[in-house]
Amino acid sequence: MDFIKNFNNNAALVVDQAGNEWIVLGKGVGFGQKLGQPIDEAKIERRFKAAGSDDTTLATIKSVSSLTLEATSAAIKLIEAESSIKFDNFQYLALADHIDFAIIRSEGGIDMEDRALRWEVKRLFKQEYSLAKRVVKLINGLTGASLPASEEVLMTYHLVNAESDGAKVQDTMKITKLIAGIVDIVQYQYGLTLDVESFNYTRFIGHLRAFMVQRLSNARPYGAELDGELLALMEQKYPQAAVTVNHIDNFLQTKMGWTLNPDDRVYLILHVWRVTHRQEQ
Repeated sequence: MDFIKNFNNNAALVVDQAGNEWIVLGKGVGFGQKLGQPIDEAKIERRFKAAGSDDTTLATIKSVSSLTLEATSAAIKLIEAESSIKFDNFQYLALADHIDFAIIRSEGGIDMEDRALRWEVKRLFKQEYSLAKRVVKLINGLTGASLPASEEVLMTYHLVNAESDGAKVQDTMKITKLIAGIVDIVQYQYGLTLDVESFNYTRFIGHLRAFMVQRLSNARPYGAELDGELLALMEQKYPQAAVTVNHIDNFLQTKMGWTLNPDDRVYLILHVWRVTHRQEQ
């Protein structure tokens, strides 16, 4: 690949042997290069197909600082090393744009703290939140910024998005509130506090997240439909869980206009029963 021009120290426009133009990112990837010189491809950490002056990729990269791009790459390296989360190019740009704006907000003394939301995020996305705290600390260290603790919540959303096949931050915030409402319903109906450390709690939250993402994206559910008689059997075997799922159905209808189908009810009855009766596992 041959150098065309720099956007900043960590972003450059290059051309490959077939004449295709690419935007490449990497620490010092175009530093000191002159037009037509081959670049050190070992420095390339991410590449985007250039699509002209109106390309949103180009617009985003030109709008953020070189230091932001460096911090974004470092953050993603940490995330991918410490979890199964993988960032595609779209999610990379979304995170870079978020980090850049977060730094601007912090310089202006703007703090988007919501303590109730922070508690819900810590409860529902424990692993992602723990990792998000480390990411924010890393960004502060690399950029010299002083991002407030509220950024840990917003960073958690980006991690959840990357796990959810491109879900939007707004959808993730909506999912957080819906899941928190369902957890409250379960706890109220059973008169207990769920053990957030238990495997069954983690599995319950994972099922709810997958269900929410599927509904918000209008995707078709995976797999064949269950036997129609199975719901009646589950309702008979686990009556309290079935009543709880009725309350969840009413909640989702009120908040989102969603109606649980028989398969949804079967899986939810099982998950509700497990999370309320087998919290030690």
